[in-house]
Amino acid sequence: MKKLLVIFLLMFGIIEKASANYSQLAYDFEFNGIDGNKIKLSDFKNKVLIVVNVASRCGYTPQYNDLQDLWSNYKDKNLVVIGVPTNNFRQEPGTNKEIKDFCETNFGINFPLAEKIDVIGKNAHPFYKWAKKNHGIGAIPKWNFHKIVIGKNGKIADTFASFTKPTSKKFLNLVNKEIKN
Repeated sequence: MKKLLVIFLLMFGIIEKASANYSQLAYDFEFNGIDGNKIKLSDFKNKVLIVVNVASRCGYTPQYNDLQDLWSNYKDKNLVVIGVPTNNFRQEPGTNKEIKDFCETNFGINFPLAEKIDVIGKNAHPFYKWAKKNHGIGAIPKWNFHKIVIGKNGKIADTFASFTKPTSKKFLNLVNKEIKN
């Protein structure tokens, strides 16, 4: 019963967030792009960033449509969507080329995609370790399509669990608020 309560609290972010000292900002990190390029978050200063761990074989994979719509509708309003493929949840077995082809063919994805990396555990990408340190356990992906919203100040504005769609009122309210800041 205790385990269920802890899982519930973790999933809904009820447990207190970490003390955010922010010795670094999101802009201090970069991802290797799926095409071999660098995705330097410093290139997106003064923009709102949505960093989402993604997978091709997940029940939430249709959210790619919503993420692409978000990118298309908001990229001219200083918002950047970055997809981060991961196989941490055993739902992204493909190579970077297969992932890219899947995203482009099935969802018309043209927002930046990182190469496949770990987002949890000891081998997690430094961005995800930073997010956990500064925002607490709510920043740790519990599943694919976990969303981390970075404000224009380079700090985490909030995080959203996989089941929160990018088209949800709560998510869009935060995005619009951060864009106006």
